[in-house]
Amino acid sequence: MLRQRVAVAIVGIPVTIGLTLLGGPLFTIAAGFVFAVAALEYYAVTDPASTAGSRRLFDPRLLGLIGAAGVALLVAAADNGFDWWTRALALIVVLPFLPLILWGDPQTGHRDWLWVIGGLMYVGFLGSHLVLLRDADNGRDWVLLALFATFATDTAAYFIGRAVGRTKITPSISPGKTLEGSLGGFAAGLGTVLILNWALDAGAGAEIIPLAFLLPAVAEFGDLAESLIKRGAGVKDASQVVPGHGGLLDRLDSLLFTIPLVYYYLTWIIL
Repeated sequence: MLRQRVAVAIVGIPVTIGLTLLGGPLFTIAAGFVFAVAALEYYAVTDPASTAGSRRLFDPRLLGLIGAAGVALLVAAADNGFDWWTRALALIVVLPFLPLILWGDPQTGHRDWLWVIGGLMYVGFLGSHLVLLRDADNGRDWVLLALFATFATDTAAYFIGRAVGRTKITPSISPGKTLEGSLGGFAAGLGTVLILNWALDAGAGAEIIPLAFLLPAVAEFGDLAESLIKRGAGVKDASQVVPGHGGLLDRLDSLLFTIPLVYYYLTWIIL
């Protein structure tokens, strides 16, 4: 598994940096594709009408396809500005009612609407902040800071937890998470935020210090949030799309929380 993780990092990190530096339509298209696949994973794992053995990533119900398409629409709309993004958000909240009214079962309609909206908000609404952040002032550097500080938090927590972790923090949700690993991840994330702010010349002075404390804590919270979803669904990984890592959603779980944090911290505190 470690070799697979390293191989994915060798390929994924340069691609991620290249797309972030490039920005523009290609960045948005790539983000839309990644988040749409992550949404398919979410819908496959959480489908209330399926059992664990019958869930298939690329054969979802119509509502799952509508949800994944709505996620891609949110990402694309974000690239056209805040107004288009909010219009798309209003549309995707309403649109899932259409098939439920035409063909749905009134006994399960409300449940299924909430299921679709859950994926749209969790993956689409939170994830589309990546494009909003990239399009902000000096957004390229802030995306890199958010991505790699989050990766540093996750990676350090994983390896330190495996090496010296003893104290379980949420055994019923994520048995592998330990206090030692969490503290190591927090320290790594904090240091990475400070280093990248200096190395990238992101433009923040002393204002970066609260973010340096917030980001790793929020990253670990996001990781546990996805663990809660998977534990409730009775699965270990969202899929097997990413060798050694599970699914795309398993790699994005922390970012779904840290990217909005960095975006709003940038726009409300720093700019």
